[in-house]
Amino acid sequence: MTRTVYLNGEYLPEHEAKVSIFDRGFLMADGVYEVTSVIDGKLIDFDGHAVRLERSLRELDMAQPISKEDLLAAHRELVRLNEIDEGGVYLQITRGAPADRDFAYPPADTPATVVMFTQSKPGLSANTAAAKGIKVISIEDLRWGRRDIKTVQLLYPSMGKMAAKAAGCDDAWMVEDGAVTEGTSNNAYIVKGNTIITRQLSNDILHGITRAAVLRFAKEAQMKVEERPFSIAEAQEADEAFVTSATTFVMPVVEIDGAQIGDGKQGAVAARLREIYLDESRKAAI
Repeated sequence: MTRTVYLNGEYLPEHEAKVSIFDRGFLMADGVYEVTSVIDGKLIDFDGHAVRLERSLRELDMAQPISKEDLLAAHRELVRLNEIDEGGVYLQITRGAPADRDFAYPPADTPATVVMFTQSKPGLSANTAAAKGIKVISIEDLRWGRRDIKTVQLLYPSMGKMAAKAAGCDDAWMVEDGAVTEGTSNNAYIVKGNTIITRQLSNDILHGITRAAVLRFAKEAQMKVEERPFSIAEAQEADEAFVTSATTFVMPVVEIDGAQIGDGKQGAVAARLREIYLDESRKAAI
């Protein structure tokens, strides 16, 4: 089946969707994005993603080119047209395509570029990797300082993913000033005793939508949460480690830089949080 995509208000076959070579997302990485997961044909945490999108646009002095209501309608229509049961909807908004390349922002009335497409991922919620866990390496965090804005500047995270792959691992945790910031596409956590430890919110990390939900569920389940930096050495001595993201939900980490975490298997805290998150998200999906 040919995938239908959304481009500036139109639903088109993917091979017919075209964006100008002068688009600032292409030339300057001048754009933001969101990924909303789909389970049972419904959107997970849509409101959280919509709110974060508005913040990202505001932080970059970009106008909101589409209302929340129209955004939701477009997401649902793409899920319907592409018959997505499990997977996700990718949304990208750029500052648009002025007449030529220039470092200066184009005139304020330059139309934004709004793109959305779906990705079908059968078995997303029942991911077998969650039972086995993933292995990560550590790399220096060389990204720009505004990681709280969800921009399309993803080259360095891509390099981190490839470094992990070359090392026979699944992902990389980035380290700055001796402390873990986050994974290449996820927030990072360790568990020591009965305490879940994760870096506090700041410009240093993405304000994860799944992170917010998981921490809320953890507190409701009477789990202790401590938001502070931690080092790779501390993580290697932890009882458990895991990551969260919109597409992996809660994913155990069983090895960091070759050191086994705990007993090298999915821990009880990560397993319970994944179960709670999926159950509650299904109930709240729209």
